[in-house]
Amino acid sequence: MSGIPLGVLDLIPIASGSTATEALHRTIDLARQTEAFGYARYWFAEHHLNPGVAGTSPAVVLALTASATTTIRIGSGAVQLGHRTALSTVEEFGLIDALHPGRLDLGLGRSAGRPPKPAPDAEPPFEGRTAGGLLIPPRFSFAHLIGHSRVALQQRLLNPPGATPQDYAEQVSDVLALLRGEYRSPEGVEAHAVPGEGADVQVWVLGSSGGVSAETAGRNGLRFAANYHVSPASVLEAAEGYRAAFKPSDELDRPYLTVSADVVVAEDDDTARELATGYAPWVRSIRTAEGAIPFPTPDEARALPWTDADRELVADRVDTQFVGSARTVADHLDRLQEATGADELLITTITHDHADRVRSYRLLAEEWARRA
Repeated sequence: MSGIPLGVLDLIPIASGSTATEALHRTIDLARQTEAFGYARYWFAEHHLNPGVAGTSPAVVLALTASATTTIRIGSGAVQLGHRTALSTVEEFGLIDALHPGRLDLGLGRSAGRPPKPAPDAEPPFEGRTAGGLLIPPRFSFAHLIGHSRVALQQRLLNPPGATPQDYAEQVSDVLALLRGEYRSPEGVEAHAVPGEGADVQVWVLGSSGGVSAETAGRNGLRFAANYHVSPASVLEAAEGYRAAFKPSDELDRPYLTVSADVVVAEDDDTARELATGYAPWVRSIRTAEGAIPFPTPDEARALPWTDADRELVADRVDTQFVGSARTVADHLDRLQEATGADELLITTITHDHADRVRSYRLLAEEWARRA
């Protein structure tokens, strides 16, 4: 199934010894090059208070990228609705669509939420390898971050004092109504977002489980992105939950799914593993609420202190990162597609050196094209 489209998910990583300005210039370059390599989409994630990530505003970076590219679809993966309103989101993307019509993907994500608790009678989640060989690791618990001072600080800085995030499903419905020009307040008052209303955008929902995000995407007949690279343990649940909830819409008559994967490709497996050395400490910095550190060189990563507790903290992410030659990684991606039934795959790659990152995307695209 290697003929399915590949997209790019970019966090705009800042390499150690580099700056946010350099990271942004490299992102624009990578967007241009992956467009030439044949990637179908280029999405930007949203993260805050991370010293090693410059992707704080997908809409702003999308506007810059749209002017630097011509054919590749561009989008958010995803805007965090937890500290936004439906109106501000539609207006921002409406502005971009007004100048670059027909290329925009509006990816909607939750924020400030807690992982859903499994139902008391739910079957134990699958762990191990699927029939095709895809690794589904044990579930990672974020319980150690509940009440963490840095998590609380981020919420305080992102949200006005006393603000309560809108119910996610309701907020997505408001986004759709504003885009369609059908918004009415509970009192029956119309609202029209200009620009925004009638924008030619594809709306996606991103999620890491079979809970609210997957259900919201399915019930509204929207496209859905499941995050194997963030939560590999629940990717099958997310895909199944989305399909179970799906109802045909004016835009889609069947479920449409993309699944993300974190990969590093090089000329051979050993070189790729060397380039990926910084990934484990980078993930550790995120999962300790320190905030993503600037991505280290392999030597810098090896020099960092490391414990068994650190290894356990990042094991699920490290074990499910696809690292190797183009053939090795493409084989992994085939397994991911087979296990999830994905219609597309979304590739995120971080290396310290920009040239290595560009080469990784190029080598993968060439191998993928050979298998089509």
